[in-house]
Amino acid sequence: MTTQNVSANGRTAIGQQLVRWGRRPFHDIGGGLLIALVIEIIVFWSLSPNFLTFNNITDGIGRGMVVIGIMAVGQTIVIIAGGFDLSVGAVSAAAAITAASLSNSGAPFLVAVLGAMGVGLGVGIVNGLITGYGRINPLITTLGMLSIVRGLAQLLTGGREKVIDSRTFLDLGINDTFGIPNIVWILFACFAFFGFLIPRTKFGRYVYAIGSNDRAARLAGVRINRWRLVIYGASGMLAGLAGVVTTVRLGTAAPNFNTGSELAVITAVILGGTSLQGGKGRLLGTFFGLLFIQILRNGLVLLSVRSFWQLIAIGTSLIAAVLYDEWRRTGLTRG
Repeated sequence: MTTQNVSANGRTAIGQQLVRWGRRPFHDIGGGLLIALVIEIIVFWSLSPNFLTFNNITDGIGRGMVVIGIMAVGQTIVIIAGGFDLSVGAVSAAAAITAASLSNSGAPFLVAVLGAMGVGLGVGIVNGLITGYGRINPLITTLGMLSIVRGLAQLLTGGREKVIDSRTFLDLGINDTFGIPNIVWILFACFAFFGFLIPRTKFGRYVYAIGSNDRAARLAGVRINRWRLVIYGASGMLAGLAGVVTTVRLGTAAPNFNTGSELAVITAVILGGTSLQGGKGRLLGTFFGLLFIQILRNGLVLLSVRSFWQLIAIGTSLIAAVLYDEWRRTGLTRG
């Protein structure tokens, strides 16, 4: 074999490897979601001349997906690990109130943000304790925590909203960098950080191992209950950050913030290919699922469709995604 042939074969092998690496992140997403996204964009573009304008893309779609998106990052991690977190909306509201209270009392911006994220982290750790060491179903645990945290937020505020006085908070919600809102950069940073962390670290490997087979992971020496504290703590911390972003967007904090947001969060995660059975999923898929939901919401608003149709559309998307997940897992072979 000549040197030229060896060189050509080497270039071919490298090219094939690059193609495999390029396809790998999209493996769990499935072509169905990407096709649906393209169709969705074409439909709304044809029906509304304002749909693909720069302002609508950055504000209507970009800003609109930030809060749900940050919570969806944590929810993806929890579901991959075989769990569930229904408390994220309530946690974000409690964190928003914490950030507003600290800021209005004169605390520096960073202290207010860390305090809000600390509240989320604390609630997440409690969820992990009850789910892991208490061996309570995560749906029951986090549903109960949703009610507890939302009730405490109502109790501590008397049901009233808090207006933010800090100029730093308000500027973060308004300003942009390179034409992209700063809060959208925060969303990108969350996806990029955890997207890099999950497949390359012990944390990520254990998340997949626990979700795939927690008994096998335990026999392999993984401290499952301890890692559940980390997993639910990360979800709570991100919900806390989502609460801060809600506050900077609106300039206020209220105990009823993000009520019902869990539906959109879970829909984005499942649409993105994360399996309800655990052990499978990617944050890139969650991002595309999030994009699908926000484009759907934004397009319906531009067409002046009444708000309850948004709930119907999102609920339908969730059911369709779960059916597809079940079909992909079992092939619908059971009678």
